[in-house]
Amino acid sequence: MTGQLRGDRFYSDLIRIAVPIALQNLVASSVNMLDTIMVGRLGAAELAAVGLGNQVWFLLLLMVFGISTGSGVFTAQYWGKKDIAGIRRTTGMGLAMGLAAALGFMFVSMAMPKTILGLYSRDPAVLELGARYLRLVAPSYPLAAAAFVFSIALRGVERVRLPLVSTVISLSINVVLNYLLIFGAFGFPRLGVAGAAIATVASRSVEALIVIAGAYLTKAPPAGTLAQLCSWGGGFFPRFLNIASPVIVNEVAWSLGITTYNAIFARVGTEAIAAYNVTSTVSQLSMVLFMGSANAAAVMIGARIGEGARDTAFSWAKRFAILSPLLGLAVGALLVPAAFLLPLIFSLDREPLRQAMMMVWALAAIFPFKVFNLHVIVGICRSGGDTRFGAFFDIFGVWILGVPLAALGAFVFKAEPWVIFALLCMEEVVKSGLGVWRMVTRRWLNDVTA
Repeated sequence: MTGQLRGDRFYSDLIRIAVPIALQNLVASSVNMLDTIMVGRLGAAELAAVGLGNQVWFLLLLMVFGISTGSGVFTAQYWGKKDIAGIRRTTGMGLAMGLAAALGFMFVSMAMPKTILGLYSRDPAVLELGARYLRLVAPSYPLAAAAFVFSIALRGVERVRLPLVSTVISLSINVVLNYLLIFGAFGFPRLGVAGAAIATVASRSVEALIVIAGAYLTKAPPAGTLAQLCSWGGGFFPRFLNIASPVIVNEVAWSLGITTYNAIFARVGTEAIAAYNVTSTVSQLSMVLFMGSANAAAVMIGARIGEGARDTAFSWAKRFAILSPLLGLAVGALLVPAAFLLPLIFSLDREPLRQAMMMVWALAAIFPFKVFNLHVIVGICRSGGDTRFGAFFDIFGVWILGVPLAALGAFVFKAEPWVIFALLCMEEVVKSGLGVWRMVTRRWLNDVTA
């Protein structure tokens, strides 16, 4: 009876959880797009510098995302059991690991920014501008990591509004400060790339303050005392690592693959990396709905597993597997005409804009596969603790397919940037077959808290 009642609530739960997450991602992606537009008006070198500087943050973000979503496997299932103590020790573990990673990235970024960026580009102007940006933005990493861990924990217990509010406020601050400090509006100094970095630090600080203070003021389940957050005895730490470490490896390996894509485009040329940065921004904006639904799937299915309603969990997984590519097809179709708007938005030369338009059309073609794969990994496999397959799924796609194909296109065939992008996108098509197979086997469906 419980499974049937829960099954009837599928769409209401999906909307209640997914919409605030999707709105949060929409705000974040929209602001990232505005950042790209504003910095892009300074020139291709400035756009490339900030884009490459943000690759360091991207690496850290995905590492913290891996830690947080690894924690989220436990959080959702503990929430199904209403085990508040389990939720708090899981949050504490994620926070400790996330802060450790963020501090390491901060020190390295401040100490050797040109060395890091030199892995991506040889353009002296890009390296100089990127190093200035990276030194200034690095102190925001620990605050951003703490905010992210708490946001994911709050999502796991279906408290999705506070992360949304914190993101809206902080990124609104980011937009205003970007305008004032990049261009020197209303008497503020014209700082260019440095202004973008300062605005980012300020907005991330505000976000951390709001989400963490808000969690404690509202007495949310993840908001425990220091002792509760650090209660990792009774064999919890090994169990946590057993589930979370493949997710961390997955996200780090995948993010290294994505930064390798950036390095390949940067080596092709500054115009190529500028076009790829534009396409990445469009991709992030297009995926906001699906990041919401995939995270909602992880919470919904994980809670059902925690309750013991395994048949309901599998039924809901099948619904997500059918709905996600159908919605992806619809959004992909919208990207085709949307590509014609790029010259109206981005102030770049004709050739990088042409390349970006072609890349967006390639993205539209594989979008249903991309959306399906996201739901398989984030929403289905991780909800049941099947993190080892998830790691294999993404690492295989990026390193066995995507990176070699992109490198062949760039350095052997000397193909145009949009062709290189189309080649690396083929990983999504191949991976989708693996995703269908894994879902129907039910091997992903495990109670990790038992």
